[in-house]
Amino acid sequence: MELSLSDFEDQNRRDYAQTLSRGLGVLRAFEADTPRMTLTEVAARTGLARAAARRFLLTFVVDGYAATDGKNFWLTPKVLDLGFAYLSTLAFWDQAQIELTEVVRQIGESCSASVLDGDDIVYVSRVAANRIMTVGLHVGSRLPALFSSMGRVMLADLPDAEVERRLSAAPFERLTPNTLVEPERLRDELKTIKIRGYAVTDQELELGLISIAVPLRERSGRVVAAINVSSHAGRRSVPALEREVLPVLKRAARRIEMAIGVGVKSPL
Repeated sequence: MELSLSDFEDQNRRDYAQTLSRGLGVLRAFEADTPRMTLTEVAARTGLARAAARRFLLTFVVDGYAATDGKNFWLTPKVLDLGFAYLSTLAFWDQAQIELTEVVRQIGESCSASVLDGDDIVYVSRVAANRIMTVGLHVGSRLPALFSSMGRVMLADLPDAEVERRLSAAPFERLTPNTLVEPERLRDELKTIKIRGYAVTDQELELGLISIAVPLRERSGRVVAAINVSSHAGRRSVPALEREVLPVLKRAARRIEMAIGVGVKSPL
């Protein structure tokens, strides 16, 4: 018997495993600035009682997701299995790796792919050029969707009601003097992106960082991901991105779509 959406939501509330959620919170507590922590530090960072934090940590040690020297705890490479299990479900991932590498070879700028997750984009593939940028991005990195080129091409494909729901969260934080934070301007920008089929951001996330993105579509035409090229304003202008990079990026998107049997209705 299949569940309706409302039945599924009701069952979610009944079956929500709070213990599992707290355990995942312990894994997420380990970050670049806290790669090793004591039990006390994990408890403080997660808001858990020491006894609960200890049970979770020791469970992860036994299962191989964490290690300890008796005082400090840290994650092991086995944690990567969780993330790569997701990547392996992305039909376009293998081909994207090939095409992103080719874009970098041709353009000499970093190229990435991402998917939409809530209000963020999450990087699922990235090939970096030999450039030094302040923004350190890698697979798993998150950026606010409204202020990133890849986020905007994905948001532009959403139903109007969903776009309005996201814009209703205004006012937004202005990350740089160039950041579009006004709902009216963002709404107009998304409409423009939907019509022209690509998005450009000009130093909205970080001064000096410019980016251009195109969508990846499934067979129905629905946008499921995006790829972009990022550069520095000192090397390329936005018109140069549109003139020199956009055609290469569009061809890469088309090859990714065609390789996985999608993109039949793609405007690229």
